[in-house]
Amino acid sequence: MLGALTAMPYILIVTMKKSLLVVQSQSSESDSDGTDQAHNQSIVVPTTVIAIADSIQKKDNSWVVTSQIATDLSIQVQDVTFTVHKYPLVSKCGYIGRLELQPSISNFGYELKLENFPGGSEAFEIILKFCYGLPLDLNPSNSAPLRCASEFLEMSEEIDDGNLISKTEAFLTFVVLSSWKDTITVLKSCETLSPWAENLQIVRRCCDSIAWKAPRDNSMVNDEGWCFDDVASLRIDHFTRIITAIRAKGAKPEIIGKCIMRYADIWLPGMDAELEGLRGYGYGKNELQFSILTGRKEDEGIEHSKEQKSIIESLVSILPPQPEAAPCKFLLKMLKMAMVYSASQALISELEKRAGMMLENANVNDLLIPNYKSEDQGKMVKSLEKRTMHNTDVVQRMVEYFLMHEQEKQQLPPTSGKSSVSKLLENYLAEVAKDPNLSITKFQLLAEALPERARACDDGLYRAIDTYLKTHPSLSEYDRRRLCKIMSCGKLSLDACMHAAQNDRLPLRTVIQVKYTTIFQYKSMISISNKSNKCACHVPKL
Repeated sequence: MLGALTAMPYILIVTMKKSLLVVQSQSSESDSDGTDQAHNQSIVVPTTVIAIADSIQKKDNSWVVTSQIATDLSIQVQDVTFTVHKYPLVSKCGYIGRLELQPSISNFGYELKLENFPGGSEAFEIILKFCYGLPLDLNPSNSAPLRCASEFLEMSEEIDDGNLISKTEAFLTFVVLSSWKDTITVLKSCETLSPWAENLQIVRRCCDSIAWKAPRDNSMVNDEGWCFDDVASLRIDHFTRIITAIRAKGAKPEIIGKCIMRYADIWLPGMDAELEGLRGYGYGKNELQFSILTGRKEDEGIEHSKEQKSIIESLVSILPPQPEAAPCKFLLKMLKMAMVYSASQALISELEKRAGMMLENANVNDLLIPNYKSEDQGKMVKSLEKRTMHNTDVVQRMVEYFLMHEQEKQQLPPTSGKSSVSKLLENYLAEVAKDPNLSITKFQLLAEALPERARACDDGLYRAIDTYLKTHPSLSEYDRRRLCKIMSCGKLSLDACMHAAQNDRLPLRTVIQVKYTTIFQYKSMISISNKSNKCACHVPKL
């Protein structure tokens, strides 16, 4: 019987659902009938195709299976072509098995192009080796791409026992998610696997796993500070999901804040270098600095600007509202970046409010915010438009938020916040007063933003006024008097009075007031000195 069967031509019927090999003996005359009957649920292939491939070799942009049996299928994934046997893939991949393959134009078997294949040609190469029975090397870097690719190709248990979907799913669940580092690796690999990684819940499971393992208070951060760098290396949408999950599990605001600040350091480069050092004034230097910063924004490209804007808005949206979550310095840096990249006005207002409530912790450099217009899409306004170098309106609004916050805290014990902000504002005024385009009205509004009682001494305000008069020598007598009304001569120290009495930039009326103040202070000092001497003379002898 065996000899008779061998002498007779025969074909193999490969049943897809259970991958069974069925041998059917037929006469040459009935070949076409038998094939037609089995076509709906099986594929006819030569028996010799079950031979193991000798090797899989790469030639230029192609992978070719070398075997004694000729290949009959050409599959293109991205720009790479795989020349393979049809049967090994059909026996594992339900997707390929149910396709109506198109004959090759070059009369070489069939052709298939896999569009938008998750994981690309690298993932398909591994799947190809798996289909040929070669060892499967699963690791954290390729497990997510292979899980998505196997779903694309429908490599389920219904097609073949121990197929790739079950293997990759088990690896992800029992190996990857138990390890912090492996989970981070898998989540990073998911960045190029949308929407497959989302639909298969790989991203959600990874984010939840990281959130459970993340530190939740400062005592854990000391030992596990490395976790900030790991989480901060992720794409912004994955990062925000993790932070949201960590917050939901009760992490302290300062832990969330540290993680967000670390992310900003990595993904918003130049937060310090790009916006500092714009402190020179004068038309030439102004124009140069404006053009440099404007040129940098244009060179970065629209896509980069959109990405930076998205990162800024996302980070601010997940920042906890508690003051301990982030220092004022960081909030002001984010405010500058938000204005550079034309973030929404609501977000800018939120940052102004939060920074204003902590204004006593800021310094002058923090408040030097370059002047931008939203309609310029983050480009620095050119100096030819006679606009100020720095945005003083933002600072004025922050001072107003600070005063509102202080008003709300009236029932609490008094703090030194107002005196600190008063000194800060005086130093800020002395800095922006060097700007030849700063109007006297804006200067006056800033100087009067804090109530007079908040200043115990007006020496800093006098210095700022004198700087403004020096930068604007063409001011009228009326404007100079208007400016000097802001300060109280009675609150000047003796040294400040001595300087002001000889200052020809001050209006005459102010000089006279200063001289009277100087005489009064001098007499007071003499009186105090005489009283001290009298007390010393009447010390009784022992």
